[in-house]
Amino acid sequence: MEMEKGKVCVTGGAGYLASNLIMKLLQDGYSVTTTVRSDPEFKEDTTHLKKLHGAAERLQIFDADLNTPSSFRPAIEGCVGVFHVAHPINFSPDCFDSVVKTAVDGLLGLLQICADSETVKRVVYTSSVTTVMLSGKSEKEADESDWTDLELFRPLDFFGASYIASKTITEKAALRFGEERGLDLVTVLPALMIGPFFGHNLPFCFNATLALIRDDKEQMELLKMSPVVHIEDAAAAHVHLFECPEAKGRYICATENPTLFDIATLLSTKYPEYPMPELDPNEEKPIQPSSEKLLSLGFKFKHNVEEMFDDAISCCKEKGFL
Repeated sequence: MEMEKGKVCVTGGAGYLASNLIMKLLQDGYSVTTTVRSDPEFKEDTTHLKKLHGAAERLQIFDADLNTPSSFRPAIEGCVGVFHVAHPINFSPDCFDSVVKTAVDGLLGLLQICADSETVKRVVYTSSVTTVMLSGKSEKEADESDWTDLELFRPLDFFGASYIASKTITEKAALRFGEERGLDLVTVLPALMIGPFFGHNLPFCFNATLALIRDDKEQMELLKMSPVVHIEDAAAAHVHLFECPEAKGRYICATENPTLFDIATLLSTKYPEYPMPELDPNEEKPIQPSSEKLLSLGFKFKHNVEEMFDDAISCCKEKGFL
């Protein structure tokens, strides 16, 4: 698949990853359409997108909602590629069924628009590394052949469980649609994304990023099981997989998987003003998801864990969140 710089669509444009992806695409010379929710209850701020370099000439913002998949059609029209980043966020177990229905129905409707299009060459779907990390196998490394076991996983009751399950179900639906309809579709499985942000609101994932600084026990559990990647590397990986002719199937995007003790040691050394909780230095290493498949396509991570937290903390301080 030979790509030329053309027009691409990014769904969920106000979100943390989508905002950084739009910035990367504009920097690389693409014209971009993006979608935000039109529901007044979720009115999303897009002023940070409009200020991006190149946005005035090459960015269009559309209203669209996963509950009405046809609403994405105007944004997709004429695009050579679609980055489907939007996903309903609701961590309450009581809302699991409705979250899955919205995510899957919205996805399938959007993919149908892409399949019917005469211009869309590839769809890149944003999944999550958590879709491979709870397979139940005993090995300490996970790869793209693994899937979180929903039967094993469903009885577990912890914050974020419904999100992990809904991502797993939705990614499977995306891959199945692509295979059955012959739609060129790849999925990206990013780890916890850490780094700077340029919107006015604190991204939701920063609750886990700042868990040790805030002494938030619930969010520490999420950070404990989360491999990490710099937000700029995550955005760059999406573009790399869109442009790479050999890309096919699933791609884990995770730089490292440090323990809580590792992160606390780093933070206490660089930021002594933030007391760290007492942690077990012998904490068992979490499962390490392998990004070898992504690296084999020539992708290179540019940022390490120290840079991730430096950029995130610096940004939080600058914007008054720390």
